[in-house]
Amino acid sequence: MGFYLEHLNSRLAEGAARLPADLRERHAAYVRGKQLADGGFPGRDDGSDLYYTGFALRSLALLDALTPEVCERTAGFLKSCLTGRASVVDFYSFLYSVALVQLGGGPDVLQGSPADWPQRVAATLAQFRTPDGGYNKNPGAASGSTYHSFLVGLCYEMLGQGLPDPEQVRAFVLGRRRDDGGFVEVGPMRKSGTNPTAAAIGILQLIHGPNLPADDTAATADFLAGMDSMEGGLRANERIPLADLLSTFTGCWTLDQLGALDRVNPRHVYCFAEALQEETGGFKGGIWDEAADVEYTFYGIGTMALVAPASVEA
Repeated sequence: MGFYLEHLNSRLAEGAARLPADLRERHAAYVRGKQLADGGFPGRDDGSDLYYTGFALRSLALLDALTPEVCERTAGFLKSCLTGRASVVDFYSFLYSVALVQLGGGPDVLQGSPADWPQRVAATLAQFRTPDGGYNKNPGAASGSTYHSFLVGLCYEMLGQGLPDPEQVRAFVLGRRRDDGGFVEVGPMRKSGTNPTAAAIGILQLIHGPNLPADDTAATADFLAGMDSMEGGLRANERIPLADLLSTFTGCWTLDQLGALDRVNPRHVYCFAEALQEETGGFKGGIWDEAADVEYTFYGIGTMALVAPASVEA
Protein backbone atom coordinates (compact mmCIF):
# COMPACT_ATOMS: atom_id res chain seq x y z
CA MET A 1 0.00 0.00 0.00
CA GLY A 2 2.89 2.40 0.59
CA PHE A 3 4.13 4.13 3.72
CA TYR A 4 1.27 6.64 4.13
CA LEU A 5 -1.61 4.17 4.16
CA GLU A 6 0.38 1.54 6.03
CA HIS A 7 1.28 4.09 8.70
CA LEU A 8 -2.34 5.27 8.92
CA ASN A 9 -3.67 1.72 9.23
CA SER A 10 -1.06 0.75 11.81
CA ARG A 11 -1.65 3.84 13.94
CA LEU A 12 -5.43 3.41 13.93
CA ALA A 13 -5.34 -0.34 14.54
CA GLU A 14 -3.10 0.18 17.55
CA GLY A 15 -5.57 2.62 19.07
CA ALA A 16 -8.68 0.64 18.10
CA ALA A 17 -7.32 -2.42 19.91
CA ARG A 18 -7.61 -0.43 23.14
CA LEU A 19 -11.31 0.25 22.68
CA PRO A 20 -13.83 -1.84 24.65
CA ALA A 21 -14.48 -5.22 23.04
CA ASP A 22 -18.26 -4.80 23.06
CA LEU A 23 -17.94 -1.47 21.27
CA ARG A 24 -15.77 -2.99 18.56
CA GLU A 25 -18.08 -5.95 18.04
CA ARG A 26 -21.21 -3.80 17.92
CA HIS A 27 -19.85 -1.63 15.14
CA ALA A 28 -18.33 -4.58 13.28
CA ALA A 29 -21.74 -6.28 13.29
CA TYR A 30 -23.35 -3.09 12.01
CA VAL A 31 -20.93 -2.87 9.07
CA ARG A 32 -21.17 -6.58 8.23
CA GLY A 33 -24.94 -6.26 8.24
CA LYS A 34 -24.74 -3.61 5.53
CA GLN A 35 -23.21 -5.93 2.92
CA LEU A 36 -25.60 -6.49 0.03
CA ALA A 37 -26.24 -9.59 -2.03
CA ASP A 38 -23.84 -8.48 -4.77
CA GLY A 39 -21.02 -8.17 -2.21
CA GLY A 40 -20.84 -4.39 -2.12
CA PHE A 41 -21.91 -1.92 0.55
CA PRO A 42 -24.33 0.99 0.24
CA GLY A 43 -24.29 4.55 1.48
CA ARG A 44 -27.56 6.13 2.50
CA ASP A 45 -29.17 5.27 -0.81
CA ASP A 46 -29.99 1.81 -2.07
CA GLY A 47 -27.43 -0.15 -4.05
CA SER A 48 -23.76 -0.96 -3.71
CA ASP A 49 -21.33 1.90 -4.10
CA LEU A 50 -17.54 1.76 -4.56
CA TYR A 51 -16.95 4.72 -2.27
CA TYR A 52 -18.90 3.26 0.63
CA THR A 53 -17.61 -0.24 -0.01
CA GLY A 54 -14.12 1.13 0.57
CA PHE A 55 -15.16 2.65 3.89
CA ALA A 56 -16.93 -0.52 4.99
CA LEU A 57 -13.81 -2.59 4.35
CA ARG A 58 -11.62 0.00 6.09
CA SER A 59 -13.93 -0.06 9.12
CA LEU A 60 -13.85 -3.84 9.35
CA ALA A 61 -10.08 -3.91 8.93
CA LEU A 62 -9.72 -1.31 11.67
CA LEU A 63 -11.94 -3.41 13.95
CA ASP A 64 -9.97 -6.59 13.13
CA ALA A 65 -13.18 -8.01 11.70
CA LEU A 66 -12.40 -8.25 7.98
CA THR A 67 -13.01 -11.95 7.32
CA PRO A 68 -12.26 -14.06 4.21
CA GLU A 69 -16.01 -14.60 3.81
CA VAL A 70 -16.71 -10.87 3.62
CA CYS A 71 -13.77 -10.41 1.27
CA GLU A 72 -14.86 -13.24 -1.02
CA ARG A 73 -18.27 -11.66 -1.44
CA THR A 74 -16.86 -8.16 -1.91
CA ALA A 75 -14.50 -9.43 -4.62
CA GLY A 76 -17.50 -10.26 -6.77
CA PHE A 77 -18.75 -6.69 -6.57
CA LEU A 78 -15.31 -5.26 -7.30
CA LYS A 79 -14.95 -7.44 -10.39
CA SER A 80 -18.21 -6.00 -11.67
CA CYS A 81 -16.62 -2.53 -11.41
CA LEU A 82 -13.67 -3.33 -13.68
CA THR A 83 -15.35 -1.84 -16.74
CA GLY A 84 -16.78 1.61 -17.22
CA ARG A 85 -15.61 5.15 -16.68
CA ALA A 86 -14.38 6.17 -13.23
CA SER A 87 -13.65 9.35 -11.32
CA VAL A 88 -10.60 9.91 -9.11
CA VAL A 89 -12.66 8.90 -6.08
CA ASP A 90 -13.70 5.68 -7.82
CA PHE A 91 -10.09 4.82 -8.73
CA TYR A 92 -8.96 5.38 -5.15
CA SER A 93 -11.87 3.43 -3.65
CA PHE A 94 -11.35 0.56 -6.06
CA LEU A 95 -7.59 0.23 -5.57
CA TYR A 96 -7.88 0.46 -1.80
CA SER A 97 -10.72 -2.07 -1.72
CA VAL A 98 -8.81 -4.51 -3.93
CA ALA A 99 -5.83 -4.32 -1.58
CA LEU A 100 -7.97 -4.82 1.54
CA VAL A 101 -9.84 -7.78 0.04
CA GLN A 102 -6.57 -9.55 -0.65
CA LEU A 103 -5.13 -8.65 2.76
CA GLY A 104 -8.31 -9.96 4.38
CA GLY A 105 -7.92 -13.41 2.82
CA GLY A 106 -9.99 -12.88 -0.30
CA PRO A 107 -8.99 -13.39 -3.93
CA ASP A 108 -6.83 -11.13 -6.07
CA VAL A 109 -9.50 -9.20 -7.96
CA LEU A 110 -7.00 -8.16 -10.62
CA GLN A 111 -5.70 -11.66 -11.30
CA GLY A 112 -5.80 -12.22 -15.02
CA SER A 113 -5.55 -8.51 -15.82
CA PRO A 114 -2.84 -7.42 -18.28
CA ALA A 115 0.61 -7.34 -16.68
CA ASP A 116 0.91 -3.64 -17.38
CA TRP A 117 -2.32 -2.68 -15.62
CA PRO A 118 -0.52 -0.41 -13.09
CA GLN A 119 0.97 1.56 -15.98
CA ARG A 120 -2.44 1.76 -17.64
CA VAL A 121 -4.04 3.08 -14.47
CA ALA A 122 -1.21 5.61 -14.03
CA ALA A 123 -1.74 6.80 -17.59
CA THR A 124 -5.45 7.27 -16.85
CA LEU A 125 -4.68 9.21 -13.67
CA ALA A 126 -2.48 11.56 -15.71
CA GLN A 127 -5.62 12.65 -17.56
CA PHE A 128 -6.89 14.25 -14.34
CA ARG A 129 -3.86 16.61 -14.17
CA THR A 130 -4.69 20.31 -14.34
CA PRO A 131 -2.63 23.22 -15.70
CA ASP A 132 -1.86 24.51 -12.17
CA GLY A 133 -0.05 21.29 -11.25
CA GLY A 134 -2.81 19.65 -9.25
CA TYR A 135 -5.50 17.13 -10.12
CA ASN A 136 -9.27 17.34 -10.39
CA LYS A 137 -12.00 14.72 -10.08
CA ASN A 138 -12.61 14.66 -13.83
CA PRO A 139 -10.39 15.16 -16.88
CA GLY A 140 -10.21 18.54 -18.56
CA ALA A 141 -10.73 20.75 -15.48
CA ALA A 142 -9.13 24.20 -15.48
CA SER A 143 -7.78 23.99 -11.93
CA GLY A 144 -6.93 21.38 -9.35
CA SER A 145 -8.62 20.24 -6.16
CA THR A 146 -6.55 19.79 -3.00
CA TYR A 147 -8.63 16.79 -1.98
CA HIS A 148 -8.53 15.05 -5.35
CA SER A 149 -4.82 15.75 -5.71
CA PHE A 150 -4.32 13.90 -2.42
CA LEU A 151 -6.38 10.95 -3.63
CA VAL A 152 -4.38 10.78 -6.85
CA GLY A 153 -1.19 10.77 -4.78
CA LEU A 154 -2.50 7.84 -2.77
CA CYS A 155 -3.42 6.02 -5.97
CA TYR A 156 0.11 6.40 -7.29
CA GLU A 157 1.43 5.14 -3.96
CA MET A 158 -0.77 2.04 -4.16
CA LEU A 159 0.53 1.49 -7.69
CA GLY A 160 4.07 1.56 -6.32
CA GLN A 161 4.84 4.83 -8.07
CA GLY A 162 5.61 8.36 -6.94
CA LEU A 163 3.69 11.44 -7.98
CA PRO A 164 4.87 12.65 -11.38
CA ASP A 165 6.55 16.08 -11.24
CA PRO A 166 6.38 16.19 -7.43
CA GLU A 167 7.84 19.70 -7.19
CA GLN A 168 5.05 21.01 -9.38
CA VAL A 169 2.50 19.30 -7.14
CA ARG A 170 4.27 20.75 -4.10
CA ALA A 171 4.05 24.25 -5.58
CA PHE A 172 0.35 23.68 -6.28
CA VAL A 173 -0.27 22.66 -2.67
CA LEU A 174 1.71 25.52 -1.16
CA GLY A 175 -0.30 27.88 -3.36
CA ARG A 176 -3.38 26.74 -1.44
CA ARG A 177 -1.89 27.72 1.92
CA ARG A 178 -3.40 30.80 3.56
CA ASP A 179 -2.10 33.22 6.18
CA ASP A 180 -3.93 31.40 9.00
CA GLY A 181 -1.72 28.35 8.45
CA GLY A 182 -4.44 26.25 6.90
CA PHE A 183 -5.16 25.32 3.29
CA VAL A 184 -8.12 25.73 0.95
CA GLU A 185 -9.76 23.31 -1.45
CA VAL A 186 -9.89 25.56 -4.52
CA GLY A 187 -7.78 28.57 -5.45
CA PRO A 188 -10.34 31.42 -5.12
CA MET A 189 -11.17 30.49 -1.51
CA ARG A 190 -9.71 32.77 1.17
CA LYS A 191 -10.64 30.93 4.35
CA SER A 192 -8.95 27.65 5.17
CA GLY A 193 -10.78 24.42 5.98
CA THR A 194 -9.94 21.45 8.18
CA ASN A 195 -10.33 18.82 5.49
CA PRO A 196 -8.34 20.52 2.70
CA THR A 197 -5.65 21.21 5.29
CA ALA A 198 -5.48 17.51 6.12
CA ALA A 199 -5.31 16.68 2.40
CA ALA A 200 -2.55 19.23 1.82
CA ILE A 201 -0.40 17.89 4.65
CA GLY A 202 -1.00 14.39 3.31
CA ILE A 203 0.29 15.42 -0.13
CA LEU A 204 3.39 16.98 1.39
CA GLN A 205 4.02 13.77 3.32
CA LEU A 206 3.67 11.73 0.15
CA ILE A 207 6.30 13.93 -1.47
CA HIS A 208 8.72 14.50 1.41
CA GLY A 209 8.06 11.63 3.81
CA PRO A 210 6.16 11.48 7.10
CA ASN A 211 8.28 13.92 9.11
CA LEU A 212 7.69 17.46 7.90
CA PRO A 213 9.78 20.33 9.34
CA ALA A 214 8.16 21.80 12.48
CA ASP A 215 8.97 25.32 11.32
CA ASP A 216 6.81 24.74 8.24
CA THR A 217 3.85 23.21 10.07
CA ALA A 218 3.55 25.10 13.37
CA ALA A 219 1.00 27.53 11.92
CA THR A 220 -0.96 24.61 10.49
CA ALA A 221 -1.19 23.01 13.92
CA ASP A 222 -2.36 26.35 15.33
CA PHE A 223 -5.08 26.53 12.68
CA LEU A 224 -6.35 23.00 13.31
CA ALA A 225 -6.32 23.41 17.08
CA GLY A 226 -8.45 26.52 16.60
CA MET A 227 -11.17 24.46 14.92
CA ASP A 228 -12.25 22.87 18.22
CA SER A 229 -15.87 23.33 19.24
CA MET A 230 -17.98 23.36 22.35
CA GLU A 231 -19.13 19.78 21.58
CA GLY A 232 -15.58 18.49 21.78
CA GLY A 233 -14.99 17.75 18.09
CA LEU A 234 -13.49 19.83 15.31
CA ARG A 235 -15.32 22.04 12.85
CA ALA A 236 -14.90 22.07 9.07
CA ASN A 237 -14.03 25.78 9.11
CA GLU A 238 -14.37 28.85 11.29
CA ARG A 239 -17.76 29.82 9.85
CA ILE A 240 -19.44 26.54 10.84
CA PRO A 241 -20.53 26.46 14.51
CA LEU A 242 -20.92 22.68 14.92
CA ALA A 243 -18.34 19.91 14.75
CA ASP A 244 -18.58 16.85 12.52
CA LEU A 245 -16.89 13.45 12.60
CA LEU A 246 -15.14 13.85 9.23
CA SER A 247 -13.42 17.07 10.26
CA THR A 248 -12.71 15.71 13.73
CA PHE A 249 -11.01 12.63 12.31
CA THR A 250 -9.00 14.38 9.60
CA GLY A 251 -8.04 17.21 11.93
CA CYS A 252 -6.93 14.90 14.74
CA TRP A 253 -5.05 12.63 12.35
CA THR A 254 -3.19 15.61 10.91
CA LEU A 255 -2.39 17.00 14.36
CA ASP A 256 -1.11 13.56 15.29
CA GLN A 257 1.16 13.58 12.24
CA LEU A 258 2.43 17.03 13.17
CA GLY A 259 3.21 15.89 16.72
CA ALA A 260 0.53 18.23 18.04
CA LEU A 261 -2.42 16.01 18.99
CA ASP A 262 -2.05 17.35 22.53
CA ARG A 263 -3.36 20.67 21.20
CA VAL A 264 -6.89 19.26 21.55
CA ASN A 265 -8.49 17.73 24.64
CA PRO A 266 -8.48 13.97 23.94
CA ARG A 267 -11.20 13.21 26.45
CA HIS A 268 -13.52 15.79 24.90
CA VAL A 269 -12.83 14.44 21.41
CA TYR A 270 -13.44 10.87 22.56
CA CYS A 271 -16.75 11.81 24.19
CA PHE A 272 -17.83 13.73 21.08
CA ALA A 273 -17.35 10.65 18.91
CA GLU A 274 -18.81 8.33 21.54
CA ALA A 275 -22.01 10.38 21.66
CA LEU A 276 -22.59 9.88 17.93
CA GLN A 277 -22.88 6.10 18.17
CA GLU A 278 -26.18 4.40 17.46
CA GLU A 279 -27.25 1.77 19.97
CA THR A 280 -27.40 -0.85 17.23
CA GLY A 281 -24.00 0.13 15.81
CA GLY A 282 -22.74 2.72 13.39
CA PHE A 283 -21.98 6.41 13.77
CA LYS A 284 -23.77 9.55 12.67
CA GLY A 285 -21.89 12.52 11.24
CA GLY A 286 -22.74 15.00 13.98
CA ILE A 287 -25.42 15.98 16.45
CA TRP A 288 -27.35 17.40 13.50
CA ASP A 289 -27.39 14.05 11.68
CA GLU A 290 -30.31 11.63 11.71
CA ALA A 291 -28.77 8.34 10.58
CA ALA A 292 -25.55 6.35 10.63
CA ASP A 293 -23.58 5.10 7.65
CA VAL A 294 -20.39 3.11 7.05
CA GLU A 295 -18.31 6.18 6.14
CA TYR A 296 -18.99 7.98 9.40
CA THR A 297 -18.54 4.70 11.22
CA PHE A 298 -14.95 4.63 9.99
CA TYR A 299 -14.45 8.24 11.10
CA GLY A 300 -16.00 7.50 14.49
CA ILE A 301 -13.86 4.46 15.21
CA GLY A 302 -10.82 6.20 13.76
CA THR A 303 -11.29 9.25 15.94
CA MET A 304 -11.73 7.20 19.10
CA ALA A 305 -8.69 5.11 18.15
CA LEU A 306 -6.52 8.21 17.80
CA VAL A 307 -7.35 9.50 21.28
CA ALA A 308 -8.17 6.22 23.04
CA PRO A 309 -4.98 5.92 25.12
CA ALA A 310 -5.35 9.37 26.65
CA SER A 311 -9.11 8.88 27.06
CA VAL A 312 -8.77 5.60 28.90
CA GLU A 313 -6.22 7.06 31.25
CA ALA A 314 -8.16 10.26 31.93
